[in-house]
Amino acid sequence: MSNYLKILVLSFTVLSNGCEAQKNDTLNSPTLRIECILKIEDPTKAIIELDEHLNKKSNYGELMSDLSDPEKVVLLIENLEREINNGGFNLFYYNQSGNYTRETYEALKIIGADRTALIMLKANSAWPDSKVLVNQNDRQDLLSKIESKSERIWNECDSTFYEYKD
Repeated sequence: MSNYLKILVLSFTVLSNGCEAQKNDTLNSPTLRIECILKIEDPTKAIIELDEHLNKKSNYGELMSDLSDPEKVVLLIENLEREINNGGFNLFYYNQSGNYTRETYEALKIIGADRTALIMLKANSAWPDSKVLVNQNDRQDLLSKIESKSERIWNECDSTFYEYKD
């Protein structure tokens, strides 16, 4: 597991009885604790499990206020990663994750992912006045109007994102 992920996970204010009390739970259990995720050897699996845990805890982004600040950082960045890998910046903006564009940018800065933050700023520049609408319905309406003009910029940003320089 990457050091930054361990630092974020360890800084969560999560109380737990530990993994022993949850021996019969599967990794998909909603009661899975952060401490159990830390014991997963495979970093990819650990990140996926942490992402699922935080999505369930926040009701898939509807209750972001139920997350600690470090948990929000992890979830926002995981949402960006998932959306870009599944359909690029276009999908990120189209889906609920686009509601948190500003917060996602700030999360990238918090973990020192400055190159990715710059990619995000470039992608945001395709929006009028570089402002991404927070309301998903309004954003989707505007997205349909700017999509063809923005496609080149977003494709460039997607390609640069996939280089994973951070």
